[in-house]
Amino acid sequence: MTTLNETHDPTIRSWVESANVQGTDFPIQNLPFGIFRRRGTSESFRAGVAIGDQILDIGAAQAAGAFSRQAARAAAACSAPLLNAFMALGPAAWSALRLALSQALRHGSPQADKLRSCLVAAAQAELGMPAHIGDYTDFYTSIHHATSVGKLFRPDNPLLPNYKWVPIGYHGRSSSIGISGQAVQRPLGQTVPASADGPPAFGASKRLDYELEMGIFVGTGNELGKRIPIAEAEAHVFGLCLFNDWTARDIQAWEYQPLGPFLSKNFASTISPWIVTMEALAPYRVGWTRGDGDPQPLPYLDTSLLREAGAIDIQLEVLLETTKMRAAGTAPQRVSQTSFRHSYWTIAQLIAHHTVNGCNLQPGDLLGSGTQSGPAPDEAGSLLELSSGGKTAITLPGGEQRTFLEDGDAVVFRGWCEKPGCARIGFGEVGGRVTPAVDDY
Repeated sequence: MTTLNETHDPTIRSWVESANVQGTDFPIQNLPFGIFRRRGTSESFRAGVAIGDQILDIGAAQAAGAFSRQAARAAAACSAPLLNAFMALGPAAWSALRLALSQALRHGSPQADKLRSCLVAAAQAELGMPAHIGDYTDFYTSIHHATSVGKLFRPDNPLLPNYKWVPIGYHGRSSSIGISGQAVQRPLGQTVPASADGPPAFGASKRLDYELEMGIFVGTGNELGKRIPIAEAEAHVFGLCLFNDWTARDIQAWEYQPLGPFLSKNFASTISPWIVTMEALAPYRVGWTRGDGDPQPLPYLDTSLLREAGAIDIQLEVLLETTKMRAAGTAPQRVSQTSFRHSYWTIAQLIAHHTVNGCNLQPGDLLGSGTQSGPAPDEAGSLLELSSGGKTAITLPGGEQRTFLEDGDAVVFRGWCEKPGCARIGFGEVGGRVTPAVDDY
């Protein structure tokens, strides 16, 4: 588990002045990694680091002599148009480059003059997928979400007995994961029959929803047959992003038993473009506990360090914008806010459990946290919960109401960390807009 070091010092300021603006997601204490190129060009995508409203081109900084020794080797791994090779190097290399970047971007750095030409304004950049996602696994870590949804799908048995013993997950499809700004076409599929003896209906989903999740990018992997112990689990995690796992609830209700979701989820998922490293998140760790009335984790899912600081307090919010609001210039409306600290299962537990049977993870693999909902009703991470299964509409500016998403609706997630004595850091945002179904049957 990453400890605090000089890069976390809240008094550090950058010569990139926009990084010093109060409330920015990307101060010098953050330095998230992503892939970009100048908008409107045919340039190759390349690795960069967000700093204020700018992006530092790592390759250009390397050519300018900004890095040496281990940091230079790490920067060289960023020369590819994806971050997988860099992710594979492990925590020592990630930390060395992040430290070198912090030192180079600090106010008073002797490298400032030669690195100014290595900056690209974020407003003039096109952001790409940060890594090739070979495999994707979605978990179900929020007990509040699991209980609320369980009451809707299984009123007599909302929370199955295995939930408190094992991190529940399923393998999803990585080919339909896109970057923020993704257009999400309303999916087609089968839905519940109108009568017990009738055939299922077929057509466009009428209950399209979002799911507020964190995306967890694997860094170094493990060999097939060799598990990752929980004490070492986080050393295999490169960082986190925001993640929207779009869901067609009516398709899901028909297909999810006995094997779980299929067409209801594999049509689109959207990630934010900047990956915030585990090292950057170190100041915002909080203790992880399991209630006295709940079973304690089996030994392979438990450590004293996990209890001391296994959770991360990441504030998360969901905003909704309709076509009418967009036309009127009305800002997106916040519909819920919660924290990642409410997760019943931690990142380390997900990695340890995923590999306990010898499953091999690879650099760039993505784990979804599952919908993040808190204990209060306004902390729900989906419209399914906010609308009580479609029974109670939420009201938006101008009087519009929603139970589920309509065509033209845009969903935006934001995330950030802040606490007294620490710099505020953020994840940027992930957004996507619903487009009409294409029903040519």
